[in-house]
Amino acid sequence: MVQQVDGSYHDEHIDLAPSIYRQRLVVEGRREFPIGSLEIQNYLAQLSQVCGMTLLIDPVTHKSERFGWAGWVHWETSGAHFYAWEVPLVFFSVDIYTCLAFDETDAIKFTKNFFDATHITAKSF
Repeated sequence: MVQQVDGSYHDEHIDLAPSIYRQRLVVEGRREFPIGSLEIQNYLAQLSQVCGMTLLIDPVTHKSERFGWAGWVHWETSGAHFYAWEVPLVFFSVDIYTCLAFDETDAIKFTKNFFDATHITAKSF
């Protein structure tokens, strides 16, 4: 159920801003060995090119001792967040949100190849 502005609940999401283009893609995967800061930064910079986005800042990363690595890149037309776990398994998740269309298949293939993922899944919104 999705709560709407009027406080009611509906089974469907209602687009409150149909005149604003938005595209979302979540890509998740697993691989054999951990992912570090430099790899995340390189991935997000190259993902920017794959998706045709203009960088506003270079990618940044931060490590939480409890939850692992996170990274973020700011694009002129939104951005992407990246998360990497080592425990309980080597796993990553990237959330791409843009106000400019991009090729989802290219982004998924690039992500799989970049990380040499053993498993990959994706969902667009």
